[in-house]
Amino acid sequence: MPRGRARGAEATSQVIVNAFSEFGLERLTGSRLCFINLTREFLVGELPLPFDSGSVVLEVLESVSIDDQVISGVRKLAEQGFAIALDDFVLGNEHERLLDVASYVKLEVSGVHPELLRTRVAVCRAYKGLRLVAERLETPEDLKFARELGFDLFQGYLLGKPRVLSLDTLEPSRLRHLALISKLADEQTDLEEVVRIVTSDPALSYRILRAANSAAVGLWQRISSVNDAIMIMGTERLRHWVTLMLLSDVVGTDGDVEADRMSHILTRARLCQLLSKPLGLPSDKAFTVGLLSGVADLLGVAPAELISHLALSQDVSDAVIDEYGPLGSVVTTAKAYESGNLPEEKNTQPDRLAHAYLSAVDWSMNIITSV
Repeated sequence: MPRGRARGAEATSQVIVNAFSEFGLERLTGSRLCFINLTREFLVGELPLPFDSGSVVLEVLESVSIDDQVISGVRKLAEQGFAIALDDFVLGNEHERLLDVASYVKLEVSGVHPELLRTRVAVCRAYKGLRLVAERLETPEDLKFARELGFDLFQGYLLGKPRVLSLDTLEPSRLRHLALISKLADEQTDLEEVVRIVTSDPALSYRILRAANSAAVGLWQRISSVNDAIMIMGTERLRHWVTLMLLSDVVGTDGDVEADRMSHILTRARLCQLLSKPLGLPSDKAFTVGLLSGVADLLGVAPAELISHLALSQDVSDAVIDEYGPLGSVVTTAKAYESGNLPEEKNTQPDRLAHAYLSAVDWSMNIITSV
């Protein structure tokens, strides 16, 4: 595949992945139509489309050279139920061969002679069921003329400028770290399962072994297996290490800003743990709830989305997603104290809360500086 085409296919692949698996199509478009530009590789079937028909409109760019292979590929996509759109359509080129399978045709308005645009519209109207999209609308006059010509949909800077969207996400390795943390917060933790999760990630296995060997200085023999490392470190110390690894991956390790963000998350997790103890709640679960709550805030994602890949107990899941139940009350109190918005009825022991918060800050800073 030529380099230019390869780059185009790569860019399209990235758009598809981001739209469906990172942002979520419903978050991007809601109930509106989503048009996705496709390169030749997708149109002819060299690269697969990882979604079903009905969710998007497949857009054939004007830069795609139309030949028999493209015609055949587009027809197959239409037969599978996909809606097809022709972008920047003009008369007199090979794209006219696709008019009979297209559901949408996009016609530029601004800068096009009115009579030429009328002719293009008339040709398209000869195809039953074809919807016309007026694009490149830059002035109120453009919009008025497009409405007079009976366009069905409208697009252009006049109506809204493109926006670049960004989103921090959890890579698969980070999800394994979260899965391990959730396992370590369970009183019924199966160490064999912990070993399986750790060993599924070579980098994580190496870091655990390195951490355990560092902690075992002075022992008569070095630790040589993940299983030995986990047994010697214990679940609580292991959870602390994995937590730091996760946070360092999420927020990075360069500069004071990243250290502050990591400290904030660790402080919330530790504060939830400290607040849970007088209430007789499982402190490891409280730590995990505070940690996941902080990570969700940092990434700007809904807690439900963050933990969708984790097998959490119902009480932990309810606490993270809705701040429901005794554990949910703990994280609500911790977040309110952080922001200085603690309700008076909950602030019945201000000295205890202040002491717990300062203790959590001190603990988190010691953890970070020790790494």
